[in-house]
Amino acid sequence: MLVDAPTLSKLRWRCRRGLLENDLLIERFFNRYASSLTQQHVRGMNTLMELADNDLLDLLLGRTELELQTEDQAALLVLNLLRLPAHAD
Repeated sequence: MLVDAPTLSKLRWRCRRGLLENDLLIERFFNRYASSLTQQHVRGMNTLMELADNDLLDLLLGRTELELQTEDQAALLVLNLLRLPAHAD
């Protein structure tokens, strides 16, 4: 089930970061997928937003990998979408 506009707005607000690099990658994600996000994506993004800015940037750039717990499958799904190169648009 797709997320509604208020949920999407709250998620965008929660995803604002202190590092410009993170903000740029996250904004690209929203530009690509906002109209097709599900509750699973929201859960995954919320999990990723619990990370410190530098840890998140390392994940987004592929410098590190997500240490998976069973409940982190949604985070891995979102991380893979966030990592898609810009030319994949």
